Amino acid sequence: MQQILDAVRSFDGVLVVEPAPGGPFPELAWGDAFFYHAPDGRMPERTQPYGTIVTKDSPDDTASRLDEPGRYRVNVHVDRATFRRVTGEDPRSLAVPRDAAAVDVLGPHPVYGANGWLAVVNPESTVEELVALLRAAHEAARRRSTRSAARRARPGV
Repeated sequence: MQQILDAVRSFDGVLVVEPAPGGPFPELAWGDAFFYHAPDGRMPERTQPYGTIVTKDSPDDTASRLDEPGRYRVNVHVDRATFRRVTGEDPRSLAVPRDAAAVDVLGPHPVYGANGWLAVVNPESTVEELVALLRAAHEAARRRSTRSAARRARPGV
């Protein structure tokens, strides 16, 4: 997990949010990490992270068995073409059942796959590909952020 965090922290303009006890985030998020393009160092108010690391099950997401000791899952939002390349399926029409608890297997997110999210539990041999996907997701977030800032800067917009 630290290898992935270190790689993401090397991205230009990244903000890694790691909720902890005593902070403004709910207990369910403690120990997790959320990745944003935020060169100003402030968490975007109206933007979802492009990648996350989760360390425990949530009420609607238990298929990866993250409550078992030593398990975590890295999640990354990708474009449709990348999703198809990795999974062989379109995110809008997932049909092949996957074992969301399988270790080191990159596949559709067990809950948000239809929204273009990929996931891998305890990546090892998949780390290099995963970091490349996170870098591409970061660059896509940077482009969206730049376009959004340009629109806001135009008079009358």
